[in-house]
Amino acid sequence: MNFFRTKSEGVIAPEDAMPGRETPVQISGKHFVNGTSMTAPFPAHMETIVFGMGCFWGAERLFWEVPGVFTTAAGYSGGTTPNPTYPETCTSRTGHTEAVIVVFDPAEVDLEALFKVFWENHDPTQYMGQGNDLGSQYRTAIYGTTEAQVEAARASLAGYQAKLTETGFGEITTEIAEADEFYYAEEEHQQYLAKNPYGYCNHGFCQVAYS
Repeated sequence: MNFFRTKSEGVIAPEDAMPGRETPVQISGKHFVNGTSMTAPFPAHMETIVFGMGCFWGAERLFWEVPGVFTTAAGYSGGTTPNPTYPETCTSRTGHTEAVIVVFDPAEVDLEALFKVFWENHDPTQYMGQGNDLGSQYRTAIYGTTEAQVEAARASLAGYQAKLTETGFGEITTEIAEADEFYYAEEEHQQYLAKNPYGYCNHGFCQVAYS
């Protein structure tokens, strides 16, 4: 049983990934909901972590609603292609998963609260997809920006796996790794469900309560 699955079958090899571009996608940088900056530099006492849990529209809303979260943004992480676009990422040929960067104040919200949102609102046992959204761009992932975050994520996974196993659910497929480059998605994807309240969202699935 491999709790800590790394990129493997289903994710395109780096040498086969799309070439991308040098110029990043341009965004306003201002969070549509709370008015904070979506881009660095962030206040010095903040911490940053990245989550992939299927379509980033619904995932981002879950996190911007958490008290203590300073800002969020939708983007692409865990892949190879530099500065990918949404259409490119949707081909599964950039290696990225749709992801949400979460900047939070650890004095107001701890990692365990963020992990609870993550585990309880998608199916971490589905490999390379979420529901009918299939492909490596929808894979489940946690990318820590510090070694301590990565270790905490692994401990969190092991604890949640034990609960899933006890209740007859399958193996978690969540990729856990140190964060590499986070590429911001196009402006129309930022805080999408605040701009489009009746837009598509497949989150809210919960197999077992995290805590």
